[in-house]
Amino acid sequence: MVKPLPAALSRRERQIMDILYRHGRATAGEVMDQLSGDPSYSTVRTQLRILEAKGHVRHDEEGLRYVYLPAVPRHAARRSALRHLVDTFFDGSAEKVVGALLGGESSRLTEDELDRIAGMVEKARKGGTR
Repeated sequence: MVKPLPAALSRRERQIMDILYRHGRATAGEVMDQLSGDPSYSTVRTQLRILEAKGHVRHDEEGLRYVYLPAVPRHAARRSALRHLVDTFFDGSAEKVVGALLGGESSRLTEDELDRIAGMVEKARKGGTR
């Protein structure tokens, strides 16, 4: 059984996870090279250890190096982050999320996007989903 992910990651932790998801695996040095703000090697190693303790990252030993990999598939992390966002900013309501997207941002949605959203709503209705 997969352990649920902690909901909140810091901005830097999200950046590190994005690097690992994009590349599949990376050493602390490789992660450090791709981060903005010129972080120190020890800071990146500490953040990778924290992510590992939280269950987001695992490592393999290759000689004297640790190579870090995401511990869970990206879709599972995405689902966890989305649940946190919906719970935090929209009182757990998918309706409020959609309302926010359609209310202020509707001018940015194309007809094709609106049609696809309508199709998703119709599919959810047929499937018995709220």
